[in-house]
Amino acid sequence: MKDKKLVVIQLSGGNDYLNCVIPYNNSNYIDNRPNVRINENEVIPIDSNIGLNPVMQPMKDLYDQNKVAILHGVGYPVPNRSHFRSMDIWHTAEPTKVGTEGWLGNAINQMYPNHDNVVAAVNFGAGLPRALVAHGAPVAAVTDLDSYGFLNHINEENNRLDALTAFKDMYAQAIGTGPVMDYLRQTGLDALKGADILSTVTSKYSSDIEYSMDNSFSKAMKGAAQVLQADIGTRICYTQHGSFDAHTNGIALQEGLLKHVMGGIRDFYDDMKAANKSDDVIMFVFSEFGRRVKDNGNGTDHGSGGVAFVIGDSVKGGQYSEYPSLQYEDLLEGDLRFNLDFRSVYSEILEDWLEVDARPVVKGAYEKVGFLT
Repeated sequence: MKDKKLVVIQLSGGNDYLNCVIPYNNSNYIDNRPNVRINENEVIPIDSNIGLNPVMQPMKDLYDQNKVAILHGVGYPVPNRSHFRSMDIWHTAEPTKVGTEGWLGNAINQMYPNHDNVVAAVNFGAGLPRALVAHGAPVAAVTDLDSYGFLNHINEENNRLDALTAFKDMYAQAIGTGPVMDYLRQTGLDALKGADILSTVTSKYSSDIEYSMDNSFSKAMKGAAQVLQADIGTRICYTQHGSFDAHTNGIALQEGLLKHVMGGIRDFYDDMKAANKSDDVIMFVFSEFGRRVKDNGNGTDHGSGGVAFVIGDSVKGGQYSEYPSLQYEDLLEGDLRFNLDFRSVYSEILEDWLEVDARPVVKGAYEKVGFLT
C-alpha cells in the first residue's frame, strides 16, 4: 500500500448531533425538541433506535457498505461552549491550556523531520486552520487550484527568486537580519515550490465524476481528489464548511449545509474509487461541539458532546461508543455528556493510519477506538 492519506472535514459552528444522528425513538428527544425535531417518518433509519438526517442518504449508502464509522459522544472533559476555544482545543489537542501547535502540524513534522515535502499538507479554503500549524511544518493553502500560484505573475523562476530576495531585503531594514529573516525567506521559497507543484495537478486529472459546483465544499473536495490523484506527495488535505451555528432556523440551516457535505463526500469517494486510490485514503469529519438537548423555539444553542465520522474503504463500518443518555439527570447542564475522548480518535488516526507517534501530539496515551481495518 502507498503512503496513506487523510482528508479532514471540519463542520464549523457546532453541528447539531441530535438532528444529524437522530435517536428518533427516544421520548426525551421528542419532548426536548418540540420545535426543532426530525420526525420519525423523515429519518433514514440505521436501526430501531437511531437514524440519519433525511439529507444524509449518500452517507447511509456508504454505511450500508461498511465504509462509515459513526463515533458517538465525542468530546473532552470540562467542555467549553465557545466556538473559538473549543475549536482551538480540537486543533491543538490541548483541553487544559492554550496550545501553540496543531495536531496535524505536529504529525507532518514527524513524517518529514527535514521539512522537505513542501506539499505534505494542503488546506482548501481561506486562511490556515490551527490544526495544520507547527513550527517548520510545510502547508499550502489553496482557494482555487485553477488559478493557484505564488508570484505567478512573474514568469521566470530566477525572477521570482529575485523578488523573494527583494522582499527579504526590504523587511530586513525594518526588523534586521538573522534567523527570523532566513525563516521568512525559506517559507517563501517553500511556498514558491509548493505553488509550482500544485499548479500541475489539474492538467493530470481526468474523471467522469461530476461534482456539484454550486458550493465551496464540493469544489474543495474535487480539489482534494485532484491533488491526491496526482501523487505529488500530499498526505493531508483539510477543508471546512459552515457555519452550523443554528441558533435560529435550525433544521433548514443544518440540512442545507449537510446536503453540501454529503454530496461532496460521496463524489470524492466515488472519484477516488474510480481512480483505484480509495484504499489509501480516509475522511475524518468532526465539529467543535454539539448543541443543547432542548431547543430554543427556532434553533439550538451551544452544547458539548457531539458526533464524528470516519469514512473509507479501510474503515470498519458501524457505530462506536454509545449514544449519550438523554435522561435529565444524566445531562451536563442541559447538554449531552461526552463518552469518547477525541484524543482516542486522533491516536488511532495518527498511529494506525499516518504511522506517527501519537503520544507527543495528544500529550499522553489514549485507548484506541478500533474503527480502522
